[in-house]
Amino acid sequence: MSSQTPHRSAGWAALGLFVLAPLIGEYLHGNMSVTALPWLVLTAPLYGGGALLIREVARRAQRGWSTIFLLALAYGVIEEGLVTHTLFNPSYFGYPLLSWAPVPTLGMGAWWTIFVLTLHAVWSISASIALAEALVPRRAAQPWLSNRGLALAGAVFVLGAVTNWLATYEIERFVAAPGQLAGTTAAAGILVAAAFLVTGRRAEPVGSPAPSPWQVAAIAFAVTSAFIVLGWFPGWPTVVVYLALYAVSARLLARWSKRPGWNERHVLALTGGALVTYAWYAFPSQPLVGAGGLVDVVGNVLFALGLAGLLWRAARATRSRPSARSGAGRPTHIEQTDA
Repeated sequence: MSSQTPHRSAGWAALGLFVLAPLIGEYLHGNMSVTALPWLVLTAPLYGGGALLIREVARRAQRGWSTIFLLALAYGVIEEGLVTHTLFNPSYFGYPLLSWAPVPTLGMGAWWTIFVLTLHAVWSISASIALAEALVPRRAAQPWLSNRGLALAGAVFVLGAVTNWLATYEIERFVAAPGQLAGTTAAAGILVAAAFLVTGRRAEPVGSPAPSPWQVAAIAFAVTSAFIVLGWFPGWPTVVVYLALYAVSARLLARWSKRPGWNERHVLALTGGALVTYAWYAFPSQPLVGAGGLVDVVGNVLFALGLAGLLWRAARATRSRPSARSGAGRPTHIEQTDA
C-alpha cells in the first residue's frame, strides 16, 4: 500500500460524510422526496459541513461519543434556532409547532424543541458520523481533513447556514426576536463548552459481557421507533415520556459501553437500529419538499435499499477489524463514551 492511500481514503471518507449527513437528515426519513435531490446543493453545505466540523474537532481532540452528541445538539440549536427559526416560528410550513406543549415565556414549544433537536443530534449528525466511520474503521479515530480542509469545511458550513437562512426567510418571512436569538446563541455556546468539559477518562471494562450487537440493534430500533411514534401525539405527556426515554437510554448506554467486549460493532448496531427507524418512518410521511405519491414511495424504497447496502458494507468492514473480533478487553477510542 502506498503512502498516499491513507490520505486518499480519508478524503473519500470525508466526502462520504458530507453527502451522507443531508441524505440521512432530510431524505432517508422522507422530509424531502427523491425528486428534491437537486436541493442537496442547499442542504449538503449545512448538514455535511456541520457533520464534518463536529467529527474533525472531536477526533482531533481525541474525544468520544458524548462530545459528538453534545456538539450535535449544539448544531441542532444553531440550525433550528438561528438558521431556520423553527424553534420560534408559530406557523412553520403551516404547522402550529409552538402550540404543542407551549412555553409562552420563551415563545417556544417544548415538544417540538425536544423532537427536532433529537432528530439532529441522533440522526443527522451522530448516526451520519458513526456510519461514515464504520465504513473506514481503520481511520475511524483519526482526523480526515488537513488544517486547510478543516477551514474549508467551516467556510462551507457558514455558507450553508447563510443560504438556508435566506431560503427559509424567502418562504416564511419570519425572524425570531432579538432575545430569542441571543438565548439560542448562549445555549449553543453552553453545549459546545459542555462537550469538552465531559470527562474523557477511560474506565476498565467491568461487569458481565456486553450484549450482542443484534440485541443492541433491536433495542435501538425499538427505542427510536417509540420516539418517532410518540411524535404523532405531540403534547406535554409526550414531552414527559421523551425525557424518560432520554434518561433510560443514557443510563443504558453508559452501562453497556463499560462492559467487556463493547466495540465498534456495537456502535454500528446502535446506528443501524436508529437508521432503520428513519427508513420506515419515510413511508407514512408526506414530504415537505418534492413530489409525493408513487414517485415518493419509489424514492423511499431506493433510499432504504441504499441504507441496507451501506450497513452491510460497514458490517463487513468492522468484522475485519481485530478489535471487533476479540470480543473482550478494553474498548477502543471510537467506542468510548465520555461518561
